[in-house]
Amino acid sequence: MIDTIVLTLNHTEFQISDHSRFTPSTRGLYEQPFYRMGRNNLMKCVQNPTADELSKGIYKPRLTVIRRMGTGSYITTMRIEFSIPKLIFGNNFDEVDNSHFEEAVTKLYRAIYDMGVVIAPEMIRNAPVSSVHYSKNIPLTDYSTPSMILEELRKIDLNKRLDLNQTDFRNEGHSLRFRTNSFEISFYDKRKDLQKAKTSEKRAIENDNTIQLELFNKFKPKKPFEVLRIEIRLNKQVKIRQILDKLKIPSPLTFSGLFKAHIAQSVLMHYHNEIKKGYSSLSYKPESSRDFISNFKINNPKTKLRKMLQIYAVKRLINELGIREFRETIKHYGIHNWPRIKNDLERHQFSDTAFAPLKTIEKAIRELRPLSLKEYPKSTLT
Repeated sequence: MIDTIVLTLNHTEFQISDHSRFTPSTRGLYEQPFYRMGRNNLMKCVQNPTADELSKGIYKPRLTVIRRMGTGSYITTMRIEFSIPKLIFGNNFDEVDNSHFEEAVTKLYRAIYDMGVVIAPEMIRNAPVSSVHYSKNIPLTDYSTPSMILEELRKIDLNKRLDLNQTDFRNEGHSLRFRTNSFEISFYDKRKDLQKAKTSEKRAIENDNTIQLELFNKFKPKKPFEVLRIEIRLNKQVKIRQILDKLKIPSPLTFSGLFKAHIAQSVLMHYHNEIKKGYSSLSYKPESSRDFISNFKINNPKTKLRKMLQIYAVKRLINELGIREFRETIKHYGIHNWPRIKNDLERHQFSDTAFAPLKTIEKAIRELRPLSLKEYPKSTLT
């Protein structure tokens, strides 16, 4: 439902009891000699969980105290970033639901207190949210693999549809990300990402994976058991508000306001539907030429023979080369050809064009049943 969240408090809503826990110490923000402000009149003091703490199963949020020049005076805020499932379960394969909110507040209060900062639980409940990651872990138990699904999802042409400016397909095909500065859509293989983190934390999509590196040494589910993760990262408050307004969800941008299953479901489904539109007829793979002609005639009865043959030829080339290579190939004939061809394809319909894993993803979002590793039987193999 919800994983990482960033809360931002102003200086009246928290009190630092141990300045030395931060790097550099926050003492220089409050007592003389005061720190000289750095570049852009900004000063940051941070406190993150250590690798040793995480390896011992101790999870803590990432705290950043920021002082910046405001209108005529300095403004001090605290940024609190944490993964709710890791805080509660010690891993983020298991997922939370609405019932975990008070437990999250209590555990966050205690963790922050141990880090030398005092914040009243009520302040935590109503803390403004500046970033939130809605996600769904989808177990695959039918011998399909995340990499198979990700290879197909690569064909989606989402950049123009969602005003995205970057696409990453990396880690040997185990992760796919579409992103801008304000938000990101990620699909990745959760178990492979954990393996990457064992080599180097920097190679993984997740932060603070150290706390769950030994998870599958303790929990050994029967095969097949793979986990595909879809994650929508809304990284700026203005983006969160924009999406909620679009979905007609009148919720305050606070911890309690956004910790709602129906909001997570609406956001995930919104982007899933955009993905499905981007896939559209580009995804249709006829079993044979006869299948294509039959399907096309039924769904596009007014289209002439020449147009049908053109679309068939394009479909064959795209299925063989992939969209990106096809687009590069036809650039020789003019940069305006691809938009025209794409629009032509999307105007014509095919029966049941949804790629099967897209249906799996949609089903998981509609049900929004939290993944719990305890529900999967352990392997009897040693």
